[in-house]
Amino acid sequence: MSSERIMPGISVDYSGDGRSTRSDAMGMRPMQQRVWQFRGEQYLLLKSPPASGKSRALMFVALDKLHRQGLKQAIVVVPEKSIGASFANTQLTPHGFFADWEVKPHWNLCNSPGTDGGKVGSLGKFLESEDQVLVCTHATFRFAFEKFGAEAFDDRLIAVDEFHHVSVSEDNRLGEFVRQLIERDKSHLIAMTGSYFRGDAAAVLMPEDERRFETVTYTYYEQLGGYQHLKKLDIGYFFYSGSYIDDLPKVLDENEKTIIHIPNVNSRESTQDKHKEVEHILETLGEWQGTDEMTGFQLVKTSSGRVLRIADLVDDEPVKREKVAGALRDAAGRDNRDHVDIIIALGMAKEGFDWVWCEHALTIGYRSSLTEIVQIIGRATRDAPGKTRARFTNLIAEPDAGEQAVTEAVNDTLKAIAASLLMEQVLAPRFEFRPKTPTSGPQEGLDYGADGYSDDGCNVGVNGTTGAVQIEINGLAEPESEEATRICQEDLNEVVASFVQDTRTVQDGLFNEELPPQETTQQKMGKIIRDKYPDLSEQDQEAIRQRAIAALNLVQQGGQRAGGGTTGSGTATSNTALIDGIRRYVTDVRDLNVDLIDSINPFGEAYNILAKTMNEERLRQVQSAIAGRRVQLTPEEARDLAKRALKFKQQRGKLPSLTSQDAWERRMAEGIAFLQRMKQENASG
Repeated sequence: MSSERIMPGISVDYSGDGRSTRSDAMGMRPMQQRVWQFRGEQYLLLKSPPASGKSRALMFVALDKLHRQGLKQAIVVVPEKSIGASFANTQLTPHGFFADWEVKPHWNLCNSPGTDGGKVGSLGKFLESEDQVLVCTHATFRFAFEKFGAEAFDDRLIAVDEFHHVSVSEDNRLGEFVRQLIERDKSHLIAMTGSYFRGDAAAVLMPEDERRFETVTYTYYEQLGGYQHLKKLDIGYFFYSGSYIDDLPKVLDENEKTIIHIPNVNSRESTQDKHKEVEHILETLGEWQGTDEMTGFQLVKTSSGRVLRIADLVDDEPVKREKVAGALRDAAGRDNRDHVDIIIALGMAKEGFDWVWCEHALTIGYRSSLTEIVQIIGRATRDAPGKTRARFTNLIAEPDAGEQAVTEAVNDTLKAIAASLLMEQVLAPRFEFRPKTPTSGPQEGLDYGADGYSDDGCNVGVNGTTGAVQIEINGLAEPESEEATRICQEDLNEVVASFVQDTRTVQDGLFNEELPPQETTQQKMGKIIRDKYPDLSEQDQEAIRQRAIAALNLVQQGGQRAGGGTTGSGTATSNTALIDGIRRYVTDVRDLNVDLIDSINPFGEAYNILAKTMNEERLRQVQSAIAGRRVQLTPEEARDLAKRALKFKQQRGKLPSLTSQDAWERRMAEGIAFLQRMKQENASG
């Protein structure tokens, strides 16, 4: 692979101490133990990466609710039928638990024939029966809820897998039914997801509903750092020109177990003929040898003489595709590394798809949302014997001379950068930010490095058990309410996701050289916080804003000082390198304060990498396209700048000046001038 064209790459090595895969006396791994502590909660939200054991964690808690807490039944709701296999019969007693997880065959509606509408009758019969566990799709549950109403699910546990499918949008029926269950308050709910943020601007839950949930978070950092086999994860973006088929050999290694997601038919990268694209991929890999009669897999002989077994999930013919899909679901095949080598898919093999041997998730064209990308990356992050490295590669078409194509390419580039920035946060440890005060001191259970805790400066402390990182910052605002405290502790990644999905914010942060960083870190992030949490006080909103920007920028700065481990140079580092880099940065700056963090452009490092991956002409095209769509100040932005100008006056004793050498001071002055012009125009008008 040509590293010069990877944008922006993330490469992280993990210690692999095996901790996250070890079980206790009841057969629970660390994440499941953490969830078990909250088994008595009526509303439980579990945020945990793929392959961390969410399905089994649900089994443990559900069985306790059924046998010890008096609930009648448990209904597990999954987004698609294939994921239902994760909740099949599971022997738990041999490992020390008090009961086994049993789903009678006719109550696993993911396996039963017929339509979702027809399965509603089956679900109705289950509600009237003495049996305890049913598994169905989101769609079946929605139809059943419409028919039977919220009261039918009283005294029952509803477990919703891939909970990010829920949203507060009016047209999201699953979200509406979840809200009705919460309002009725007679059911128990367990929400499970590996990516709580959504791909659109809609929130998953209303704040008042979200407060009802006890949140259990298990991070990628904990999960991957505790694996036995997988030691390294790479994430990269590869720009190509012409046909992606021509550049496929540069990023595809026939010796790696790979899932290839071909372009969405509506994307620039698509040829509009998905079947021919599959044929081209097979031709690129080698000489077709025929089809395996038992599995339906395509057999292709490579130039090295190896015969690859390739599963085609793009083929629309029902009999053929079901044969291939059935072979992939086969239990014996799942345990055999040589069962299949490459899977080619379009809309399948994403969330919930379980192929532990996958080493490379190769996606062509930008996908529809950040959530989808996170889910695809999760296909490669499972632990398996002999699997020491995993990677995700996204092939994106470079812009050409056509104006429309340049605009689309710019949008895809911005989305790719957003996804990379978000994944840096997802893969980072869990941060806890505290203000540095005269009374600050070392906290029990934290490791402050070789030099120990410093009374004179800010400190970085690490909890060796949980991997959480506590960072002291001068001038840090404290949240006032319990809700803001919860957001600061649990939801910073969701805030960052909203921030990097704002196209104007990303494009200005990358390409507007005249833009002071504070306009991005204070004004843009401030608006996103206000829009996202309108009911919180200004103090709470500012506390959240400061912590979200600190998380984003400290990962960038720490990665630079760690030798580029998480910021895109492609240099592999140990799983402690990012923390060591953050500690070095905090020590180097001596006075780590909010103003300093706000003065760092969160997109600066991403631009540096982008400039190395695109040739100069293409980069100029992108910059020109961005400049052409640049938007002047809005009244709302001007009012926000004026408010910040008043705070500036309180601190400095004077209003910001339009002639100042400081770009942020000039920008605040422009906000005041903009409002004055508006006032004059209205008066004369």
